[in-house]
Amino acid sequence: MKQMRRSRIAVALCVTAAMCTPLAMLAPAPGAYAISQSQVNQAQSAVTSSQDQEAQLRAQLSGVQSDLADKIVQLDDLTNVQIPAAQDKVTQANSDAATAQQEADSAANRLAAAQKDAEELQKQIEQTGADYDDAKASVAQSARESMHGSSTSDLMSVVTNSTTTTDFINSMQSRDALSRTEANAASEAADQLSTSQNRSERLAAIEQEITQLKADADQKAAAAQQAAAQAQAERDALDQLRAQGESERASLETQVASLQNQAAQQAAQTVLLQSQLDSYNRQYAAQQAAAAAQVNSGVQGTTKPASNAGTSTRTNTNTNTNNNSSSSSSSSNSSGQGTHNGDSGNAYAAGNCTWWAYERRRQMGIGTPSYLGNGGQWYLTAPSYGLRVDHTPQVGAALSFLPGQAGADATYGHVAVVESVNGSTVVISEMNARGLGVVSSRTLTNAGIYWYVH
Repeated sequence: MKQMRRSRIAVALCVTAAMCTPLAMLAPAPGAYAISQSQVNQAQSAVTSSQDQEAQLRAQLSGVQSDLADKIVQLDDLTNVQIPAAQDKVTQANSDAATAQQEADSAANRLAAAQKDAEELQKQIEQTGADYDDAKASVAQSARESMHGSSTSDLMSVVTNSTTTTDFINSMQSRDALSRTEANAASEAADQLSTSQNRSERLAAIEQEITQLKADADQKAAAAQQAAAQAQAERDALDQLRAQGESERASLETQVASLQNQAAQQAAQTVLLQSQLDSYNRQYAAQQAAAAAQVNSGVQGTTKPASNAGTSTRTNTNTNTNNNSSSSSSSSNSSGQGTHNGDSGNAYAAGNCTWWAYERRRQMGIGTPSYLGNGGQWYLTAPSYGLRVDHTPQVGAALSFLPGQAGADATYGHVAVVESVNGSTVVISEMNARGLGVVSSRTLTNAGIYWYVH
């Protein structure tokens, strides 16, 4: 118990991967890294919320054997505190690694460009000599062409206009003098523009720049490698926590089913459901990644997630529970829910509430029409397919929220699936309430005010 609370405090205060600071030691030494007051407040709030949640859960588990209660509380802490915190670290580490890699790639590109410049300049030096001045020669040639046209036409003019050898020599001497004057003017212009380095000087400058760029590229490459290693370490830590959650959930399922206290069983089942939803979220993310890889590789095929997004291991207290895990092509289940009239597969947009409602009911062995519309329309369109619609909650029923009801979208409404029923309280699973493609759960009271599609 005490160890668990300490772990929650540590998770809340680990604002960076490299440092965890107790609350009593937040005043930094001069020049030391300081946690902002807002971070302190957030950490304290997280600790308080976590402690309140644990106290509430333990109150609901009153009368349960202490070792079993501790396991349930530990799974709750793992699912709702440790795994989300680890996921946040993974997200940040992945972002840092991507940024570091981009910087390393940019530095490598700058180095490659400088090396190419040096290579091309070296070839030019081999052809013209190291002292050839591109800037002066270019300006001089431009001056000559602007004043006299091309050098070829100028020479032809001297030849054709000379009547004697003496005239030709005199004309050529005058032309050379003019060229020297133009070259001197070009040299002055180049000096004023600070572009008068000859090729050997420019090559030396580029080689010096290459040395600096290489050091920068090496440093950024090392930083990228370190960031990638840190991201992998965070992913490994998250995988370990999730594996631990899977193991703990499996060991608890049979024990929770034997609980006699209805309130304790309901609380324990909610913890198990939340742990299971984390597994669903991972499976959905893996499906989306596989679909994206298909698109990127040009492979033909559907990009819609596969219909077998995990198997249900749920438990519940409702007498109408159906544990049939058959696919949607089988006959209707024994509880009388669902229909295969209009069920041609999950045609709803991936990541949305409707996609999950169809998929979760399929996992429960309940057929659902493929085109019931937006979540808020299900209770209206379902009767036309032979589905029963009423205000009586039942495990596996689709809860169709009216637009704006209980936080549903004001235009499209929302739809979720009932996971357990306890009097006037229901626990639901839903997608896209906390972000596109994210599965989460909620507990709703006054269950009779909602529409249920059976």
